[in-house]
Amino acid sequence: MTHSDQSIARFARFPALRWLPVLAILATAAAPGSANATARAGAYNGTWTTVFATTRGNCSSGYSVPFTVSGSRVSSAGGGRVSGSINGAGRVAVHVSVGASQASGGGRLAGNSGAGSWSGIITGDRCSGTWQATRS
Repeated sequence: MTHSDQSIARFARFPALRWLPVLAILATAAAPGSANATARAGAYNGTWTTVFATTRGNCSSGYSVPFTVSGSRVSSAGGGRVSGSINGAGRVAVHVSVGASQASGGGRLAGNSGAGSWSGIITGDRCSGTWQATRS
């Protein structure tokens, strides 16, 4: 057995150790980008008004829900419970509930507008559609 074969054999006895070099490289590569992404997420701070359109199901369109972006967090600005997150590139993932109705969606914000898709159960009907948002 060569010296490199012996080193590989040592790692094989401890499976978790095989991933240490890979994890170290990933952590080093991800750290700078994560800080920049969090800093850029602040570019979307403010109050946004979202209008939902239904494309599938028997749910009414035109329902509006305001939300607030602060850093990388999305929360309610009134009119229901809103929770979610946004990254530095403007990609947003949100969950909205109003009474017994609830929906989840995703999309992208850019500048003072945004758009995406949603799906959920609204007043007992399974529906889906699109959304458009504008920043106040």
